[in-house]
Amino acid sequence: MNGLKTAVLLTSLTLIMVAMGSAIGGRGGMFVAFFMACAMNLFSYWFSDKIVLRMYGAKEITEMENPAFYGMIRRLAVQGGLPMPKVYIIPSESPNAFATGRNPDHAAVAATEGILRILTPEELEGVMAHELSHVANRDILISTIAATIAGAIAMLANMIQWAAIFGGGRHDDEEGGGWGGLALAIIAPIAAMLIQLAVSRSREYQADESGAKLCGHPRSLANALRKLDAGSRMLPMQEARPATAHMFIVNPLTAAGLMKLFSTHPPMEERIARLEQMQTGR
Repeated sequence: MNGLKTAVLLTSLTLIMVAMGSAIGGRGGMFVAFFMACAMNLFSYWFSDKIVLRMYGAKEITEMENPAFYGMIRRLAVQGGLPMPKVYIIPSESPNAFATGRNPDHAAVAATEGILRILTPEELEGVMAHELSHVANRDILISTIAATIAGAIAMLANMIQWAAIFGGGRHDDEEGGGWGGLALAIIAPIAAMLIQLAVSRSREYQADESGAKLCGHPRSLANALRKLDAGSRMLPMQEARPATAHMFIVNPLTAAGLMKLFSTHPPMEERIARLEQMQTGR
């Protein structure tokens, strides 16, 4: 169901992108929008991992530097039939972790210093199993595509709005113009953002389930999520950015006052409840 839901959501983003291109310049605009999205996706595919690791000051470690943590990742990778990813430590006391990389052969997992301090070995194993499940499920690529298309839609919306300001407003029957295009420029970015967030939430549920199966202890992951949720609220990650918030196992940003609809992550209570149901087999 999560896979089907993600496919539907990504298709919806693509259709919005096509409509935006048509609103700018008819059929020609559609092709321009399509090639622009392809270029942005290619750049994100090849370089997004390096950018995000550098953004958070992540430092690659070797087995000699942290044999317990490195060995845990290697053991989980072997159990999941995955190549050994690169392992990074983020110099932050805010407890969190994420995975990145364009495919399983070029993947990396990163954990903050804070998460290594507050979790038990079993809880940390559950968290890293969750992150490796993102790698196995190709969630990194899916999330990157969703974020890139949503960003392209926002750019196209700005183009339409500026064209409306300086073009004096054309009739609806003109190709690629009219008040309908201006209305689309206002509505489409909001719809794209909501779809992107829905994709992110869907993939988190899937990674929770896959990660719990990989480590074999759903309750350990549930306990880890409780600690991380409380820890991230008490000590938000100052370096965190909205564009990369979806990558972390728990939202690194303060979310006070925000509606759940606009969250990059599913409700924590629901995630924990699903894991506990897996533990009891109900």
